[in-house]
Amino acid sequence: MIASVHGTVAALGPDGAVIEVGGVGLSVSCAPGTLARLRLGEPARLATSLVVREDSLTLYGFADDDERALFELLQTANGVGPRLAQTILAVHPPREVRRALASADLAALTKVPGIGRKSAERLVLELRDRVGAVDGSADGAPELAGLTPVAPWREQLRHALAGLGFSGKEAADAIDVVAADAGDAPELAVLLRRAIGLLGRTR
Repeated sequence: MIASVHGTVAALGPDGAVIEVGGVGLSVSCAPGTLARLRLGEPARLATSLVVREDSLTLYGFADDDERALFELLQTANGVGPRLAQTILAVHPPREVRRALASADLAALTKVPGIGRKSAERLVLELRDRVGAVDGSADGAPELAGLTPVAPWREQLRHALAGLGFSGKEAADAIDVVAADAGDAPELAVLLRRAIGLLGRTR
């Protein structure tokens, strides 16, 4: 298992990054919140989980070991694969996922695309006793080298667009457009794709 990668950020995209380690570029699938912390050309460390399928090998990257552990725990629930586990962590930070599972907060869980009420109930039933202690403090996991603190979604989106090579003005203009229908709990991955689409048409 590849538990972590530490190298230079060689490329950034809507769904992942390429981390160059010892002359080899590793493609790592990341949630938007993790991508927003990375900077093109700068060093970064990502905790990783390698998912092996008959026809593919996919390396998933996370801001810290705790997020990776929760990603792997979520997949032990019936009907949860790596993509859905990653989506859950893209919508809610690990602390909020644990709180929602421990307190059976179905409303929070059903905010995740692909999770309905029955799926949320199953997740609670299978995982509520296995998620560990719920950290109620405002401080999350320690900051890691090469990563900046988690920002609000606008800042995350701005940093992600900057990492893709767009100027500050281009990013700000695109964010203003996509923010119009973002709602109270925007899906960062969806907003990032919309913003890239808008910017691609204006260049």
